[in-house]
Formats: sequence, structure tokens, C-alpha cells
Amino acid sequence: MQQADLVDFTDFLYSLVHMTLSLRKKHCLGKSKTTTEDGLPTVSVYRSASDIPPSWDALLPAKKRLLQSDYLRALEAAPPAGMKFAYLLFHDKENVVIGLAYCQIQRFSAEKSIRYDEKGQTPGLLESVGRYLQRLVASKFEFNTLVCGNLLFTGEHGFYFKANTLKEEEQIRVVNCALENLQEQLQKDSLPVSVVLYKEFYDQSRTSFAGLKQDSYKEFTIQPNMILDIRDHWESFEDYMGDLLSKYRVRTKRARKKFQAIERKELSAEDIAEHLPHLYGLYQSVVGNSGFNVINLSEQYLLSLKKHLPQEFSVHAYLDEGKIVAFYTILMTGQEMEAHFLGFERSYNRSHQIYLNILYDLVQHGIQRGAERVIFARTALEIKSSVGAIAHEMYCYMRHRNAISNNLLQPLLDYLRPDTDWHPRHPFK
Repeated sequence: MQQADLVDFTDFLYSLVHMTLSLRKKHCLGKSKTTTEDGLPTVSVYRSASDIPPSWDALLPAKKRLLQSDYLRALEAAPPAGMKFAYLLFHDKENVVIGLAYCQIQRFSAEKSIRYDEKGQTPGLLESVGRYLQRLVASKFEFNTLVCGNLLFTGEHGFYFKANTLKEEEQIRVVNCALENLQEQLQKDSLPVSVVLYKEFYDQSRTSFAGLKQDSYKEFTIQPNMILDIRDHWESFEDYMGDLLSKYRVRTKRARKKFQAIERKELSAEDIAEHLPHLYGLYQSVVGNSGFNVINLSEQYLLSLKKHLPQEFSVHAYLDEGKIVAFYTILMTGQEMEAHFLGFERSYNRSHQIYLNILYDLVQHGIQRGAERVIFARTALEIKSSVGAIAHEMYCYMRHRNAISNNLLQPLLDYLRPDTDWHPRHPFK
């Protein structure tokens, strides 16, 4: 039996075992020009990463690392609080897999996600009224959300289709139909979902989402994705520094000098397990000071990633006299390096410029590992631009099932959006 035949046969066995979770006989909206008159895409739904068939990974190119099953199992083994999952496989009329979509189901509460900066001061009358109104609006903004994409990463991690099967706008129509079917299934499973969210897409994909906007979806942005392109001639961190303007080179040397007494250590799985409560506390110290946070990361998440992805995921700690005072994490996804969660003691950030040194170390790792790009993701936009990262606007699409609530989404999203007033820096010659 050839490998392709073996994959198809294994998929057939999976479909028999998980027939109760299948929606594959429900046709999706519209007819693709690439299908025959009697052949429309169909979809199978799985609720666990351990249940998805081998054809899921067989379909994906290496660059779609965050859709591959080992990462999905790692996340499912240690999910954020309240998060559930769904995995969709699309088939043509010959029952050949042509695409997939990944969904997270998350309870979203604006009131719990927004952290108000009180600054230890007694607010004036206007500020008090403003805080009251924002809390009042946020308290009404709560619902279960079906997310096509990944809330833990910035980027296009929602769906993928085999080349030359469906045009991009057709892919979105098919996925959207499947999500509507999934909403109905979740309702029957006592998990009502009020909102569908497509997260997140670069500017070049916006024209393909025009159909969603016509279908009452609201387009919005949060913060841009900060990305550093590694230049071809950078073979070391010194090469990177050589391309910096003089004042940024002086700044880099000054930050590095403050860090001379700090020990760097890459943590093994055993180290992570030993220090996990402390690492989680450092992470919480950073998250607790962010203005907006949708998820509450599981304490076991970092260890789960290390166990499932031992070569691609790494945790790097900073120690002062043997005590871990900060850490950052890296996930290699093909030719891209993702800067993932981090944590640090805030007093050390002031005295040792830990956050800036983390950014420099991420640049150095990217060069050493031969990455084409370092994905710094959102937040701290200005300081990330100061090390060379460029802002890439990301677009999301959201719709509430209730027409009245849906009409209120856009002003609410605009009102609750974190402040992104910042000045891009240009550190290179």
C-alpha cells in the first residue's frame, strides 16, 4: 500500500470512529468553480487534537507550524482557563482532504480583560466619570466566542487550503459556512456561541474578506504585529549592531553593559518543571500590568510545549546570584522565530533594562538560528521598533448572532481598544 493510500485508509477509520462528531454531509455555501456539478466541499468536525486524522498534518506545509497537530496537542494538554477547541477538515467529492480550519472557543469578558491603571492617585471628576462609563460598557460586553485562529499567537493561524483547489474568497465562504454549522452543533452540546471571530490577517488578505463584511461582519484592528526581517549579511549580533545608527549602537552597548552580571541559561524540561510556579509568577507580574488581556495562561503551558516540541520550543532564563529574575520563550516555526510569553521582576527591568536586553537576545537568536524573520507580536510597539521591528497592521472580523448587538460591536470595539499612540523608531543606517 502506498503512503497516500495509507493516509486515506487511516482517515476512513477515523471517520468511522468519530461519526457522531461529523458534519461532513452538510454542504457549504456556494459552489466552487473547481468542483463538479454534484461535488461540493464537505466538512468533518473533531473536538480533540488526538482525534484528528493523519491527513491533517499531511496537508500542511512546514511554514504552517502552528497548525500542526503536535503543537495543537501541546496547547490542548494545558489550555488557558475555559478554552475549548474544534478542528475542521474539508473534503472534495472524492473525499480527499483539501483544507482545514482551527477554532478556539473562549468566554470573552471585556470587564475581566481590561486592567485599569489607577496609578495610586485620586482621580478627578472627569477621569472618574470616564472610568465609570468604560466599566459600565465593558460589563455588558461578555459572550462565548468561536475564534478561527489562535489567541496565543499573532498572525494567520486560522485555516489553510491546498493550492489550486479554492480561491481565497471561496475558502473564506466555505469556512464561514462550516463555522455556522459548528455554532449549531455547539448549541446542541449546551455550549452556545454568540460571536464568531476571524483572527488575524495581513493587509493583502483584506480584499478576500469583502464577502464577510457584506455578511454583517465588522472589521477591526487591535495592535500591529511587530516583525524584524533578518538581513542576509547578518551572521552575528555584531553585524546587526554594525547596521545601527550611532545613537542606537550606543544605546545597545549601554543596555548590554548593565547586563554583565546577569547569567543566561536555557532551561531543560526538568528545569522548567522545577521552577514552574516561579516562572508563572514572573509571567503574571507582566500580564498584571498590561492594559488588556483576553486569556489566562495555564501554569503548565510552558512545560507542555517543551515536552511536545523539545527542539523548536525553548525557555531562556536570566539569573542573578542563582535566582531567576526573568525569562523569555521562543518557538521556531519553519523560517520564522516567534517570540512567545515572557516574565520578569519589574525592579530588575528598571535597573538592568531586562526587557530591552530580551529584545536584543531575540534578535541574536534569530540570527544564530538562521531565521528569516523574528515575530515580536503586539504590545510595547515603540521599544520593539527601536530594535528594528516594523509594524504590520492585522485585521480581524467579528459578528454577533444578534443583529442589534452586532450593530453595537464596532463602536464598542473602538471604545475598548487599547491606546496605541506611539512613535515608530528607525534605528538602521
